[in-house]
Amino acid sequence: MKKTTGQRKNKKQRGFSSHGWGSKKKHRGAGNRGGKGNAGSGKRADTKRPTIINLHGTVDLAKRGFVRPDAKKIIAINLRDLSLIVEKKNVNELDLNKIGYSKLLGTGNLSKAVKITVKMASKKAVEKVKNAGGEVILTK
Repeated sequence: MKKTTGQRKNKKQRGFSSHGWGSKKKHRGAGNRGGKGNAGSGKRADTKRPTIINLHGTVDLAKRGFVRPDAKKIIAINLRDLSLIVEKKNVNELDLNKIGYSKLLGTGNLSKAVKITVKMASKKAVEKVKNAGGEVILTK
């Protein structure tokens, strides 16, 4: 049928459930395919998936993430607190590793010469112990 002058074709697809996209299934979002990462490759994707799952344990390789390593737990003691222990126990040698401390810090002063064994120590702490006539031995 020929159009008359001024007549326009109406493009509204009333009553069409697919609205020009073929099957209803075809015009859906990426959720229909399990996300954008699974789009494409057509019928070949089914043969690839078992291999990917066997190699990597999952299809979503980008979503595996990582496990952050635990932070090193440093248990420190100040010279002020250490001097109280030295006075109480009346010792000349002290192994802080056995007591449960891993670092010696320099707040406070030592009045007695003590030989201290510890994993880590600040520069100030070592300096103050040497000034008191003691010694700091660093272990690993």
